[in-house]
Amino acid sequence: MSFDERLQTIIAHAYNHAPAFRRLMDTAGVAPADIQSFKDLPKIPVTTKEQLLEMQRESPPFGGWLALPPETVEHIFVSPGPLFEPEGGAFPEEWRSTVFTELGMGRGDIVFNTFMYHLTPAGLRLDAAIRATGATVVPSGPGNTEYQVEIMMKLGVTGYVGTPSFLKILFEKAADMGFAADAIPIKKALFTAEPYPPSLRKYFEEGFGMRTAQTYATAELGIIAYDTGGEPGMKLSRTMIVEIVDPATGQPVPPGEPGQVVVTNFNKTYPMIRLGTGDLSAYLGEPDDDGYFWRIKGWMGRVGDAVKVRGMFFHPVQLKSALAKFPQLGAAQAVITRPDTRDHIHIRVELTGDVADRDALAEEARSAISQACRLRVDVVELVAPGSIDAAARPVLDERTWE
Repeated sequence: MSFDERLQTIIAHAYNHAPAFRRLMDTAGVAPADIQSFKDLPKIPVTTKEQLLEMQRESPPFGGWLALPPETVEHIFVSPGPLFEPEGGAFPEEWRSTVFTELGMGRGDIVFNTFMYHLTPAGLRLDAAIRATGATVVPSGPGNTEYQVEIMMKLGVTGYVGTPSFLKILFEKAADMGFAADAIPIKKALFTAEPYPPSLRKYFEEGFGMRTAQTYATAELGIIAYDTGGEPGMKLSRTMIVEIVDPATGQPVPPGEPGQVVVTNFNKTYPMIRLGTGDLSAYLGEPDDDGYFWRIKGWMGRVGDAVKVRGMFFHPVQLKSALAKFPQLGAAQAVITRPDTRDHIHIRVELTGDVADRDALAEEARSAISQACRLRVDVVELVAPGSIDAAARPVLDERTWE
């Protein structure tokens, strides 16, 4: 089946079985027959994650986007919001194995999967992807660095899936424990959830003789693009349609110009048609004979105020909702930095009322914010009223990647 035929099929399926998509199309005055190729997709409005969240609040639990019977759903993942994401086994083997195959990961490899396995999809989906290659998974999750180093050395772990910063932490811990670089058995690594700068690629590939790759992925869509090194930019997955559009209009931008990444998948359980990821990128190279581009420059920033921290999106609404229970606290701003290749979350909050114990209040606020965003907050600093500019971004990203 051609790309256009797959698109026509999913559009018809979503229109007939997902009430939210049908309303979207009808409101825009677009019928399934109007979408014959990816060039017709701009006729359909872009749906943002914020809109998905609002739809789920109005029509729980899936906002009218579930397009197969509920009993066919195998997993329900939860993203901050909460945003519920049903999965019915629709993620194809193609995306599960291509990047791993190019990396050389397969039967005979023992692979650390350091992503969490609860609520969010990364752990389970990547577990399935690794096993699809024939490799063996050690579901190690994040943290417990000394114990993970011990396991790595005793099992002879040859592969790693996770963030590059956490693998660097593991290697540094191994050095502290007396293991030389040439004794480290991990030789293949797939990174995602944060940028992978050239300095870290050099650290792993030259310092440890590794083969590495990075992916660009989202919870709703899986792996959108990947890079195994040696060529500019990232290869696009051939299991979905990726557009680069003007964030304001949803219309295509010229090749090479930055725009929002908008994705249409072929998932019959949870069809995402023109989902706006909120990420920025640009097409790279030349289109194929049908006018479709197969390479992008990679992640180039965010459209809105949400920022990805340690592999999770940190939304201003999470910060606001967590602090709403504290009447003595007012305006707040999160400042994200990256000392020693580790993301650091510093929250500044205006203290607007009297309080007997400032330190206790700051710790209560820190705990509430950590729970709301499912990320450990490092510091909550109470500041005087008026210290935070009303026009300032609520989440300020001051990280550098080189």
